[in-house]
Amino acid sequence: MESANLTVAITGASGAILAQEMLRALEADHRVARVHFAASENSLRVLAEEFGLSGRNDLVEKLLGAASKKIIQHADADIGAPIASGSHPSNGMIVLPCSMGTLAAVANGLANSLIARAADVTLKERRPLILCVRETPFNRIHLRNMTLAAEAGAMIFPVIPAFYNHPVDSTEMARQFVCRVLAHIGLPQPGAYVWKPEE
Repeated sequence: MESANLTVAITGASGAILAQEMLRALEADHRVARVHFAASENSLRVLAEEFGLSGRNDLVEKLLGAASKKIIQHADADIGAPIASGSHPSNGMIVLPCSMGTLAAVANGLANSLIARAADVTLKERRPLILCVRETPFNRIHLRNMTLAAEAGAMIFPVIPAFYNHPVDSTEMARQFVCRVLAHIGLPQPGAYVWKPEE
């Protein structure tokens, strides 16, 4: 995939390090031309709790540690953003982490925020939508909503780390999870662990 144009959203579930590693990978990937990024209001609370970050201003720069050359941030309330329209070119959308509230909005077509609307657009245009759901245990409502979203065309990609690669810390676990997600959207990453690669 060359000159990829992607949408990435973070919502109010634990796992801010996953979003950070996703943005870092996309910023460094020469195949990615543009990333449209949105953070829900609830995700800001998670970022404050897990990273000590406050506010929405310069959020991408805070997560990357430097200004971005390709990531554009949008407010979740901005339903006039480009990613709210099906005519906007896109190669897909990733929600990481995806809260159960966001899953419910996507599964039931609420389109009540920019993130939910962008996901709705991604489904209606039959583009890849990866929902990295983050909750445990699942109740029946969660399971039904995952089924609804999957039947509509989304890929349900639960935040479940691998251990067979012997990760040394949570950052490495997050990085390898991000590699798995990006491989599913056509962007295999250097340094991704592969179980028993062919000789």
